[in-house]
Amino acid sequence: MEKTEFTRGLAVGKTVESYRIALEEEIHRWDGFARALRKDDREAFDALMDMCRSFASESSNATNPVVFEPMVMSMVLFLQKRINELEKRLSVIYQQANSAKANQELTAVNQIEAKTSLQTVSNGGEQTRLS
Repeated sequence: MEKTEFTRGLAVGKTVESYRIALEEEIHRWDGFARALRKDDREAFDALMDMCRSFASESSNATNPVVFEPMVMSMVLFLQKRINELEKRLSVIYQQANSAKANQELTAVNQIEAKTSLQTVSNGGEQTRLS
């Protein structure tokens, strides 16, 4: 059996390097930019790079020789999924808040009706209001 040689992630006869290796090289290329960021911005940058890594398998199927394009698409996809999740959570919160508000309003109406309801008692053919 013949041994396969690898050079910079390229197998002999292979024209495109492994996407994961190309991705890490591209991320490394941005190291200077990342080092110049403030701490919280650096954390956000690192999170974006992790987003790229999380879709590396899918991006490698795009067989795109430009590494940066699938990186951006990975970030956009991840962020869209996050937005969808947050919208669902927010919808539940709104529903709960509206339900609680409706219950409070109903309770307030019931209390007002109880206070202002007219009670009548019979007084020998006349009715007298008690409040």
